[in-house]
Amino acid sequence: MTQLLRLDSVACIRGDWLLFENLSLTLNRSDALWLRGPNGAGKSSLIRLAAGLLRPAAGTVERRERIALIDEAAALDAELPLRRALDFWARVDTVDGHAVDRAMDEMGLAPLSEVPVAMLSTGQRKRAAMVRVIASGAPIWLLDEPANGMDDAAQARLVAAVARHRANGGALLLASHFELGIPDLAELDMGALA
Repeated sequence: MTQLLRLDSVACIRGDWLLFENLSLTLNRSDALWLRGPNGAGKSSLIRLAAGLLRPAAGTVERRERIALIDEAAALDAELPLRRALDFWARVDTVDGHAVDRAMDEMGLAPLSEVPVAMLSTGQRKRAAMVRVIASGAPIWLLDEPANGMDDAAQARLVAAVARHRANGGALLLASHFELGIPDLAELDMGALA
């Protein structure tokens, strides 16, 4: 198995609060791990550590492939039409327009390509963030509450995208308050670490 992401004896402190310590995990190709637990348990912090946006208080984080991240912000220019906002990130991520087209189709957003991002619903913005992740081609997906605001049909698209990603050898680290119906998903109860 090919390791894509490894956290070894990681500790995370936010402010004066120790969220977790001695946490180790490995994601290999096609692995998926669901971080679950109550608010404040450290799910988002662990995603941010894996992304390199936070430094661990102890331990090491090793990423062997590119990552794509969804967190609370869609990171899309609210004033631009959706497709132009996505094209900006495609250039940054050095992705061609065809990858964006395919991802927009996959997430059912092609009809909304000319709608300003500011006019999209919460669920549509989450789907747009998934377009960015899918189009990036990154082997490691770090998804923090990706289904917030999504209806059942959009969640089904998300689950299908995850299945395709894993079938192609991609790995997933998912933080979510609720089960999304992703098959063969390992679980880590962050609430039990405190």
